[in-house]
Amino acid sequence: MKTYQERVSGLLAALLVALSTSSALAQSPALPGIGAQDRRAAVDTAEAPWRSLVKVQTNLGSRCTGVLVAPRRVATAAHCLLNRAQQILPASSLHVLFGYDRGDYREHRTVASLTVGGPFDPGRRPEGIARDWAVLTLSGDAPAGVEPLPLVRVPPEPGTPLMLGGYSQDKAQIVTADTACAALGVAGTSRGTLLIHDCNGTRGVSGAALLVRTADGQGAWGVAGIAVAAQTSASPRNIAVPAASFVDAAEGAALVGKAPADTPSLR
Repeated sequence: MKTYQERVSGLLAALLVALSTSSALAQSPALPGIGAQDRRAAVDTAEAPWRSLVKVQTNLGSRCTGVLVAPRRVATAAHCLLNRAQQILPASSLHVLFGYDRGDYREHRTVASLTVGGPFDPGRRPEGIARDWAVLTLSGDAPAGVEPLPLVRVPPEPGTPLMLGGYSQDKAQIVTADTACAALGVAGTSRGTLLIHDCNGTRGVSGAALLVRTADGQGAWGVAGIAVAAQTSASPRNIAVPAASFVDAAEGAALVGKAPADTPSLR
């Protein structure tokens, strides 16, 4: 019988195969990370915890999802912020939209500065995925009534109920969410830990919060991690960066990966 670690290692190996082919599927109608049964449903961006999600846009037109983790800080995936030369865009090229729904939004914030996890590999090798996070410092506080979600420092145990919602590429005008998914385990790399889950989420949901109940399981929703990778399979086994990887940046600690407001950082 395989040990738990052997099962997790095998799961990571399967993910690597999927990730290595994901770029070739960019023009395919298939949606990696969804699986045979699409559990996603529309949710109300005016309600908790969904009102804490944001749409992150760049001046190049690329879009991802993010989550408010402090009054002026948003966590997202670093690969969402790359330019065509695969360098991190300057803060002045980034925009955060609160309450985006069908072309309208509640409020807009520019980005004053950003911190990235790097070095990470946009080719999505596991070592790079483990640092595929960014924390954006906004030019002003979040809108009134939009509360930051707490970061959960300890990855959830396998089987823990989770939720994942965001602006998927096929439903980019609304937030859709999988509210009936679970944690599968963790896997280590030389640059950090990966959180593996079975939540439905595809392109566009990168940077979205992987949500878990805080405290005794009956409390508010917290951020267990951010979605960074998906596979094409009937039974998705997708990847998030655990919140512990970027909690210092979210709390304002100075990190080596910090990018000045208008200077692209090196990976």
